[in-house]
Amino acid sequence: MVEPIRGALAFTFIAASSVLWCTLIFCLGLVRPFFPKGRRIPLGTAMMHMMAGWVRCAAWMLRGLRITHLHETNNEQAASLRPDGWYLVVSNHQTWADILVLVVALYGRIPQFKFFTKRELIWVPFIGPAMWFLEFPYVRRYSREEIEANPALREHDRQATQKACVGFRQRPTSVLVFLEGTRFTVAKRDAQGSRYQRLLNPRTGGFSIVLENLADRLEAVVDVTVRYPNGAPGFWGFLCGRSPDVAIDIRALPLPEVERDAINAWVDRLWEEKDARLRP
Repeated sequence: MVEPIRGALAFTFIAASSVLWCTLIFCLGLVRPFFPKGRRIPLGTAMMHMMAGWVRCAAWMLRGLRITHLHETNNEQAASLRPDGWYLVVSNHQTWADILVLVVALYGRIPQFKFFTKRELIWVPFIGPAMWFLEFPYVRRYSREEIEANPALREHDRQATQKACVGFRQRPTSVLVFLEGTRFTVAKRDAQGSRYQRLLNPRTGGFSIVLENLADRLEAVVDVTVRYPNGAPGFWGFLCGRSPDVAIDIRALPLPEVERDAINAWVDRLWEEKDARLRP
């Protein structure tokens, strides 16, 4: 199939699927506040099943249009995962396609995950409101200069994260954290003086807050390494089939100690190992 045709078909399919499932989520989200609190949890669960419907459609699209093949390089440690547990998921981040790859690769193994997203995305038609109704935590991304000028801004995202964790406790949940905070590029790596060749320096703030607030619920850290043998594509390039194979390494790791120095040391070791796994 010619690449632009494959890309157009994939984009159209994702758009139509998103409109369908997000509209259903939106409708349930609108009526949910009118139900007694005891009945809101089942409605929230139904909304998560609708999100799962979107993921199943996406998986079918990847196979049906032969966009890519997800090749797992390690899954023995993932055998203990289950869809009714609580997990903290960490992954490297190279392209917008990562989200699609992750939700499909982990579907059925762990609960549908939620991740922290920029507050501006709430205005994206269909998807933004649906994520809000699904209680995805929206955070503001302040620059270092803004925080230095007004240190109180640092607390905004902390409070939003803590509030989100209260909701995460209501039903089995997987929380996805991109420790790099943004997509990897060589330019970003060099600008921040990263200690790694294929990763940006990790930020442990959000990871630490989730761990502190959900330590009694979490069963493991699910460490995922996504590698594109042909180089990380843009989202359009991915839909066109320019990454016919994606290598995925999934590991279930014990939780680190809930203490700042211990968490930082644990993440540093994890990032060194991940950087090595990303070598060609």
